[in-house]
Amino acid sequence: MVVNFVLIRFMDRAHNWQKRIYLIISIVLNVAMLFYFKYANFFLENFSVVSSSLGGGPLTWEQVVLPIGISFFTFEKLTYTIDVYRGVNKPLRSFWDFLLYIMLFPKMIAGPIVRFHEIADQLTDRRAFDTIDHKLAGFFRFVVGLSKKVLIANVLGEQADLIFGLNPTELSAPLAWLGALAYTFQIYFDFSGYSDMAIGIGRMIGFQFPENFNNPYVSRSITEFWQRWHITLGRWMRDYLYIPLGGNRVSAGRLYVNLSTVFILSGFWHGAAWNFIAWGAFHGLFLILDRLFLLRISQRLGALSIVPTFLVTIVGWVLFRAESLTNALAYLKQMFTGGWAPLPFYTTEFWTVLVLAAGFSFMAALPRVERWEVSLFSTQPFALGRLVGVGLLTSGLLLLSLAYIIGSTFNPFIYFRF
Repeated sequence: MVVNFVLIRFMDRAHNWQKRIYLIISIVLNVAMLFYFKYANFFLENFSVVSSSLGGGPLTWEQVVLPIGISFFTFEKLTYTIDVYRGVNKPLRSFWDFLLYIMLFPKMIAGPIVRFHEIADQLTDRRAFDTIDHKLAGFFRFVVGLSKKVLIANVLGEQADLIFGLNPTELSAPLAWLGALAYTFQIYFDFSGYSDMAIGIGRMIGFQFPENFNNPYVSRSITEFWQRWHITLGRWMRDYLYIPLGGNRVSAGRLYVNLSTVFILSGFWHGAAWNFIAWGAFHGLFLILDRLFLLRISQRLGALSIVPTFLVTIVGWVLFRAESLTNALAYLKQMFTGGWAPLPFYTTEFWTVLVLAAGFSFMAALPRVERWEVSLFSTQPFALGRLVGVGLLTSGLLLLSLAYIIGSTFNPFIYFRF
């Protein structure tokens, strides 16, 4: 932190090539730290496999412990460096303000990824957002996020974990699809729930964090999905990787290479394992197919294109959720060729939550509902009627969530592992 802060101060005072040198040192330093803590084990394990297959001995190495949230705060340190280099913002004068930006606790561990220029002014002056309306809206948003996690994601996650924990060869096709569907809704309500809680806490203490989700499962193409899912990561990849690679202003062939590169790296950013790389490549492939012909088909299908897009998303989540690429491919095989068998017994609670999760996920396909959601989370001054309604809803959800928390065990957020 100290070295990065000092380097950027020097970079701001430097000129021409010296400025670029400081930029390169800062980027290399941050990427090297991420590489060591997150990817050293991955590369050594793979080198060891190759070495053993060639007749050499396995490589030995002390397992490196992954610092929690390193993927997120590394990206934020990079945005600070690049934004100052580009002249978007001046560097912070106080080290403590810099530390506040990087380690601001609501978003430090699992986002949203807040780019420096989005929050630079708020680090030193938050009076514009430090109002009672923002605090009330923030508390409501926090409780909504808590409810998503506790009342929906955890219930679905319990069954998804059991199904993904089985030997894939034991799965019938219906059971494999049910496990994938449960995980599809679990990861959405888990991650968007965390983002809601982070945004809500931010509002309560005077910060305005960017939105991270916008009903991704009503997307009509994978291109649109990435405009609605993990929005802050998508914007980071666009501004600091995709556009510097040439963006859309290159030949078609180069464009497809750039898309593949960005999404493979996005998958690798999520986790140091081949199944995450495959997940990124899978989405990159569909973005290329969108540009080739799928977007034209989606336009003809209209709202019906939500269905095939959702099915592609489910298949992608199997790659993301499985313990390994081998396991993921075996699971996918059962989904499509596993044969029919009746589902085992599941509780009414599970089926009810699954139906509610589907309803909440798809109701925004109606434009009126999407507009209502936007107004619900806005921070416009509370009128008496809205204040009473939001207060009752917040109280009810909070009591239900607390009741579930008391009766359950520790259940971390999925994105804590990244």
